[in-house]
Amino acid sequence: MRAGETIEDIELDLLVEAIWRRYQYDFRDYSRPSLLRRMQRAQTHFGYPTMSRMLDRVLHDADSLTTLIGYLTIQVSEMFRDPTYFKALREKVIPHLRTWPTIKVWVAGCANGEEFYSLAILFHEEGLSDRTMFYCTDINPGALSRAEGGMYEIERIAGFSRNYIEAGGTGSLSDYYTANYGMARFSPELRRRAVFADHNLASDEVFSEVQLVSSRNVLIYFDRTLQDRALDLFARSLPRGGFLGLGSKETIHFSDQARRFNDFAPQDKIYRRNALDTQEAAFAE
Repeated sequence: MRAGETIEDIELDLLVEAIWRRYQYDFRDYSRPSLLRRMQRAQTHFGYPTMSRMLDRVLHDADSLTTLIGYLTIQVSEMFRDPTYFKALREKVIPHLRTWPTIKVWVAGCANGEEFYSLAILFHEEGLSDRTMFYCTDINPGALSRAEGGMYEIERIAGFSRNYIEAGGTGSLSDYYTANYGMARFSPELRRRAVFADHNLASDEVFSEVQLVSSRNVLIYFDRTLQDRALDLFARSLPRGGFLGLGSKETIHFSDQARRFNDFAPQDKIYRRNALDTQEAAFAE
């Protein structure tokens, strides 16, 4: 054992390596403290005294992986979270996006869909729905299914509505959902031009040129190596002048990819791909 290394450290290394080799889900460069906490919660759920027991279960029971992924990925969010971010998109970014004949938006790490529906409502209110395509991606199949369903507990709606108003909403959030049996179901019209798909920022590649990447509160769970990889994917997805939105506690400034972006609305963590970036994008510009 290396100095300071515990048996739990070794077990965690073996478990994430096994998940990668058996299922190609790559958690090897996730933030170590966060990953350990999540693994411990999963261990409690499975009722195993050690992670080694969980390793045996995951290797020999593929169905158990779905449950484990639910513990290892981020699913907690709310609609119009950090309202000033959405207000900045509405007031500062949308005028630039209007100049593109078609618009593509990548919601990377969409979790249960709150971020996507917030953006879909915003783009609808700005008259851009018919020429905008949304790509909503996550590595958690359960979260993707919930996002596509667009149903949330009715007790959460009051908080969503407050955020919507603070974000500059032009109507009422109730215009976009129907309530039944304690649940609010958001209009299928909002996802008419949306694709929900599996995509792993740790191992997958760029799949489309987009004008806006919104990936909020995802990078904080990655280590530096994986943060740089994700930011490289985002840069290669964006044309020069395209926009990147991050979470309130995230930044590009300590990344090797920082030079590829300029501050646009830094207080709201919105950046713009540098027009002088000499690295090739994944798609012709």
